This record gives sequence, C-alpha cells and structure tokens, in this order.
Amino acid sequence: MDAVLTPNRSLSRQGFIIAMAAIAFTFFMTGLMFWSMGAGPILGFMGLDIAAIWLAFHISYKRQREETRVTVTARAIHLHHKDAKGREKHAEVPSAFARVELEEPARPTSWLRIEHGKTAWIIGRFLTPTERSSFAEALRQALLAARAERHPA
Repeated sequence: MDAVLTPNRSLSRQGFIIAMAAIAFTFFMTGLMFWSMGAGPILGFMGLDIAAIWLAFHISYKRQREETRVTVTARAIHLHHKDAKGREKHAEVPSAFARVELEEPARPTSWLRIEHGKTAWIIGRFLTPTERSSFAEALRQALLAARAERHPA
C-alpha cells in the first residue's frame, strides 16, 4: 500500500477568484449605499471585511498544503508527514507489531492511530470521519496482506 493523504480542497483557484469578486462587488455596492446616506466610514469597514475574508482563505489554503504518506511493506509501515509550513517528520513501525486503532463509530473527535507498544502516531487528522473509517479498513487489510507476505501459511 502506498497512500498519500491530503486535506479536501474547498474551492479551486477559479472558484476563489469568482467568490472574492462577488463578495467585493456586494460589499462595495453596500458601502456605496451607506456612503450616499452620509455614513462614509462604512465603505472603509467594508474594505476591511473583504481583507479579513481574503486572509481567512489565504490561511485555509496554506493549511491545505499538509500531506501524509503511508507506505505499508512486509517489513514496516513508513509514515512521512509534511505540515503546512513544510516541516517533515518520518516514522517507521514494524508491520508485524503495528495496530490500526479507530474509535467506532467514527466521530470528528476520534483519531486514526497507528500503534506500536505504548507509542501511537495519529494520521489523517484532516479527514472526515467517513474517510477515516474507510482508510482504517484499507490500512488493516494492507497490514494483513503484508504479514501474510512475510509469513506465508
């Protein structure tokens, strides 16, 4: 098994541009309406609102750069995680002793863990509960296949 987990994308680049244009147009027209009634500072506050929305999207897109690669072989599970800032972490867990744990039924607060002894690695924090359940099952099947490859019956 060789899987790359990435966060879901909320909008494409073109969708972001269209959404920001619609928001800017609406806020500008609303601001002009207030300006025509003599409330000039509202136009500036509408501009600040647009900047805040753009900043929220910018932060969201930066966080979407996160990536986790899970590779299962007969010898080990290799975990390679790159966070939004580009920092990387590596871990290797012997496949013979690894366990895949997920509290069922999966909820937003139940984490997918790969455990070995008293150590656990949480993966796929950005996945939805359904995606976590599905990936946990696929990972369990891959571990069974890896163990069968290493110790044929």
